[in-house]
Formats: sequence, structure tokens, C-alpha cells
Amino acid sequence: MSSEMLPAFTETCNVERKQNLNENQEQSQKPGSGEGCEPISKRQMKKLIKQKQWEEQRELRKQKRKEKRKRKKLERQCQLESNSDGNDRKRIRRDVVQSTLRLIVDCSFDDLMVLKDIKKLHKQIQRCYAENRRALHPVQFYLTSHGGQLKKNMDENDKGWVNWKDIHIKPEHYSELIKKEDLVYLTSDSPNVLKELDESKAYVIGGLVDHNHHKGVTYKQASDYGIEHAQLPLGNFVKMNSRKVLAVNHVFEIILEYLETRDWQEAFFTILPQRKGAVPTDKARESSTSDKKTASVEDGLDSDSSEEEYSRNELDSAHEEEKQDKENSTESAVNSVSH
Repeated sequence: MSSEMLPAFTETCNVERKQNLNENQEQSQKPGSGEGCEPISKRQMKKLIKQKQWEEQRELRKQKRKEKRKRKKLERQCQLESNSDGNDRKRIRRDVVQSTLRLIVDCSFDDLMVLKDIKKLHKQIQRCYAENRRALHPVQFYLTSHGGQLKKNMDENDKGWVNWKDIHIKPEHYSELIKKEDLVYLTSDSPNVLKELDESKAYVIGGLVDHNHHKGVTYKQASDYGIEHAQLPLGNFVKMNSRKVLAVNHVFEIILEYLETRDWQEAFFTILPQRKGAVPTDKARESSTSDKKTASVEDGLDSDSSEEEYSRNELDSAHEEEKQDKENSTESAVNSVSH
């Protein structure tokens, strides 16, 4: 072979060797080509197919959720329109009369709640804000001791709160903002029952979601600060299956409803959720009286049946005695005849 052909031949051999090496590497990387790979079972194959289908249908599920939200929103709008009795919303807003009553949500219990309960409190505050904006007699809404976990959660999940209108959001404690003589703490543990709302006062609602883990904490705070306290007159108008402790937004909405209707019973039954099993106290009394009457009637029936049984036994006894007398007189007559 000539010296000119030798470099070309060497280069060709190197290229072929590289190609063979690459093919071997590709074959070794293919699944199932090696001796150590196990065959996939039917169960595993089904799982893989299901996973693939789940991934493929992700967008479809997302679209369905979106459609469901739109449908619910439309249903709510239709319901609001049907309940408005033909009143135009703009016309209703023109009839709004601002109340001078101050309603405070005290957020100083941040350290007593876990994150899950903080999120629930955030939602309740959102509901209070929305209801106050819609109310015919909106109150002066205060959010005090705003900070900690609650503020962090609002910053992360509801950045629009900084643009809320008609609300005073303060990091200070309510005692630093409002005179002590104007404050009334609303707590179900108070022995005082509220009869009327004084619109010159500032009513405090404890911003606490604790599932009854911290009983009496709001009452204790009111006592420690030496401020007036009271509970809503729930027991005078309502009998409930569950405990009398209400969510922050329920107390807030009941007060808004009372300012509109000036009727505690109507306010309670408009706002309280059905799961509380609330019934008017007069109906509860009627039910109790009815139960007692039913029990007494049943007792009366039992006593009547006992008396009837006793009379029947008496009659049977009289018949027996009469029969015995007849038999004795007959026997005497027979004896006298025989003698």
C-alpha cells in the first residue's frame, strides 16, 4: 500500500470504530435490552397507562373546574336578582345610611391559633368586609392588633386588602385607639345580656378561631382591661342544638341585620346557619309543653286503663259472691226440704 493511501485508510478505520462504539452504547441504554432488566407486569402496565391518561386529562379537568365556577357564579347572580324584589342595586346603594356604631375585630389572639385557624379567620374577616360594604347601615369597621401570622397570610393570599375601603386596619390594640368608657366586649361568657345597641359605643368581637380550646379568654381580656362586656341576647330568642359561641362573621352580620330591622329574633334567624339547629324559644317552649301534655295524656290513659281493669275485677268479684250466695241458699233450701 502506498504512503499516500495510508492516512486515508487509517482515518476510515477510526470512523468505523467510533460508529460501532456508539451503536453498542445505544443498545446497552435501551430498556429491556440488557440481561438484568425485568419484564413489566400487567399491574404495573395498567398503572402506567392510568398515569398517562391522568396526565393527558389534566387540562380537561382544569377546564371543567373553570366551567363549574362560572356556573356557580351565574347561579348566585340569578339568585341575587330574584331576591332583590325588582330593586336596582344602584338605587339601594343611594339609600345607605352610615351608622356611627364602631365594630372592632380584635386580632390580638394570633399566638393562640395554628395556621389553619388563621386562614379561617382571614376568610371570616373577608366576609365581614364584604357584608359591611353591601349593608344598608354599614358600621365603622376596625381591624386592630393586625400583624403576625394573619398579616403574613393576607399579604400572601389576598394582596388586595391594602386597597380595602371604609375600614380602619391598625397594628395597635383597640385600647390604644378608643376610650375605655366607649368599649363593650361581646363575649358569650359574659353574665350581662345586651338588650339594645348603643350607636355611640364601640363593640369588640374577639378575632379567635379556636374550636373551644381557649374557653373564657375574651371574657378574661375584657375583665383584665376593665372594660364593659356583654353577650348577644341569643338565649332570649333562640334555642340551639350546638353551643352559643358564634363565628366572627356571624356576630358581625347579626349586628348589621339588627341595625336594619331593629328585631333581634329576625336578625338571628336571618343569619344563623341551619346546621346550628336554631328554633325560636317560644316554639321550643311549645314543643316542650306539647311533650309534657302528651306524657300526661299517656299517663292518664294508663291510669284510666288501670281503673277500668280494677272495676272489671270488682264486678267479677261481685258476680262470684252473688253466685256463691245463690248456691248457699239453694243448698240451705235443699237441706231444709230433706229434713
